[in-house]
Amino acid sequence: MKIKHIFGLGFCLSIINTCALNAQKISEDIRLNQVGFYPNAPKLAVIVNAKAQTFLVKTADSKTTVLIGKLSKPRNSEFSEKTTQIADFSSFNQTGKYLVEVPDLGVSYPFEISEKVHDAAAKASLKAFYYQRVSTEIPEKFAGKWARPFAHPDDKVLVHASAVSAERPEGTVISSPKGWYDAGDYNKYIVNSGITMGTLFAMYEDFPAYFQQQHLNIPESNNAVPDVLDEALWNLRWMLTMQDTDGGVYHKLTNANFDGMIMPKKAKKPRYVVQKGTAATLDFAAVMAQAARIFKQFPNEFPALADSCLTASTRAWEWAIKNPDVHYEQDKMNEKFLPKITTGAYGDSNFSDEWTWAASELYITTQNEKYYETLQIIPAQKMLVPSWNQVRLLGYYSLVRFQKQLTGKAKEDFPALKQSLIAFADTLASGIEKRSFQTLMGKTAKDFVWGSTAVAANQGIAMIQVYQLTKDKKYLTYALTNLDYILGRNGTGYSFLTAFGSKTPMHPHHRLSIADGIVEPLPGFLSGGTNPGQQDKCEGYKTKVADESYLDVDCSYSTNEIAINWNAPMAYLAGAIEALQASILN
Repeated sequence: MKIKHIFGLGFCLSIINTCALNAQKISEDIRLNQVGFYPNAPKLAVIVNAKAQTFLVKTADSKTTVLIGKLSKPRNSEFSEKTTQIADFSSFNQTGKYLVEVPDLGVSYPFEISEKVHDAAAKASLKAFYYQRVSTEIPEKFAGKWARPFAHPDDKVLVHASAVSAERPEGTVISSPKGWYDAGDYNKYIVNSGITMGTLFAMYEDFPAYFQQQHLNIPESNNAVPDVLDEALWNLRWMLTMQDTDGGVYHKLTNANFDGMIMPKKAKKPRYVVQKGTAATLDFAAVMAQAARIFKQFPNEFPALADSCLTASTRAWEWAIKNPDVHYEQDKMNEKFLPKITTGAYGDSNFSDEWTWAASELYITTQNEKYYETLQIIPAQKMLVPSWNQVRLLGYYSLVRFQKQLTGKAKEDFPALKQSLIAFADTLASGIEKRSFQTLMGKTAKDFVWGSTAVAANQGIAMIQVYQLTKDKKYLTYALTNLDYILGRNGTGYSFLTAFGSKTPMHPHHRLSIADGIVEPLPGFLSGGTNPGQQDKCEGYKTKVADESYLDVDCSYSTNEIAINWNAPMAYLAGAIEALQASILN
C-alpha cells in the first residue's frame, strides 16, 4: 500500500475535486476506533461499500492533509452483501486530533493519536461499577449529575422456600447489603458476580503497577488500597453474606419479578435469597480463594479479611464436594415453590469448568495439591473464551500467572497448558488479515451472541494472556484489533462504550440510565452489541445480519443492555493495553 506523508501542508490535493465540499460531511461508512490510536501502533479504518481508490488523513478541522494512502482491494463480508476496504495509516505517528477522508464519500468521526489514548476508557469502564453500587448513596462529589439517593439497604432479605436449610427455615430474615446491580435490573446474582470478580482480580494480579496508580474518584480513592480492589471489595462483602451456614451459596438475591423502569429509591418490592446450587458455590469458592491471596497483601487495612475469605472458600468447596450436581432450574423450582421467581436465571447444565476454576484458585492460594488433583484439569476438550457459564479459562489464566509456583502434577501439566492456550489464540487469529473488518471478532457468526462485545473483549484478553506467555508482540496487536472493534471498527459503526466516541449508545437497557431523567446515559458502560437472535422482539431492527443486528433503544435488552460481566473484560482489555503500550507498542 502506497502512503505519502505530507504533514504540515494545508492545501487540498488535486486528486480530490470536491475537497472543500466533502470536508465536513460525516460518513458513517468510514469505520474506525472513534477514541483513537497509539502513535506507533497499528491504525486502520474500514470503508464500507465505497469501491474508492484513495484516502487521506487530515487534521480534525479538515484544513490540513497529513497523509495520502491507497485503499485495499474490496473484500466481501462474511455475513452479508457488503464489501469493505482497508485504509491503513499505521505509519503515521504524529500526536494530535485527526479524521480520515475518502473522496466523494466524506470524512470519519474525529479521533486522537496520543500516548495514553485509552486511559480514560480504561478508567471509565471500571468506574462504571461504582455507579452500580447497591445499599449506598451515590453523591454528586463522585457521580456528578448522575448522583442518586440511598436505596436497597438489603438488610431484611427473606430466605425463599427453595433456599431453606436446618438453621434458616422459609421466611428467615437475613442481612445481605452492598454488591452491584447486575445489569440493567436491580438484582444481584452470584454466578455473574463470579466471572466479573474473577476478571477484575485477574487484571489486578496481571498488572498491579498500572492499577496501583489508577485514580477513579470513588469514596475510597485516597486510601492505601488500589481503587480496583476497593471497588471489588464492595461486591466481595456482599458475596460473603450469600453463604449459608452449611457452606452452600445462594444462587441470587432478587425480587420475585423485575422492577419497572424506575429509580432504585422507588424499587421497594420484597427481596429473596434463592436456592443454593453447585455453580454458584464453586464460583464463590474461586473468587474467595483469589481474594484471600490478594487481600493478604493488605494486612493493616484488612486484618482478618484474607483468612475469612479462605475459610469461606474452603467451606464452599466442601459443600460442592457433597453436592456436586445441584442445578439451578428456575422453571422447575417455580413448580414447587412460591413466590415464583422470574428474574434472570443464569442456569448452567455443566459444572466441569466451575470445578476447574475453583480447584485452580484454591490450589494456587493454598499450595495444597489435593485441589488440583481432585479432577482432570488439563487438557480441556475444547477451549472457549470466558462467559458466565464458561469459566474454565479463568483457572487456566491463574495457572499461567503463577506458573513459577506450580508443583507436582500442575507443574508437569503446564507445558501442555501453554501449548493449548497458544494454539487457541492462533486459531482465533487465523485468517484475520483477510477478514472484512480485520479484527479477531467476527471469524464466525457464532461470535455475535447475546453480549457479543464481551466476546470481543474476552478474545482480546486471551491474546494478552498468550502475549504474557510468549512475549510475541503479534498477540498484543491482535488484542488491539478487538478494542478497535468495540470502539467503532465494526458492522454498526457504533462505539459501544457509552460516552466514548462520536456515535455511542444513548438508550441502553439500563434502569439507572432510563429513569434518571438525564439525556446522556451513565458513562463507561459497555452495550451488549450485535446479536441476530433479537430475543427482546423490539420493533425497529433493520436486519438480522450477524454483525449488524443492533438497536439503540432501551427495550432492546438482547443487543443494548449493560452488565457487570461485560464491563469487567472491557476494563481489563483497555487497562492491560494501557499498561503494556508504553514498553511494547512504542
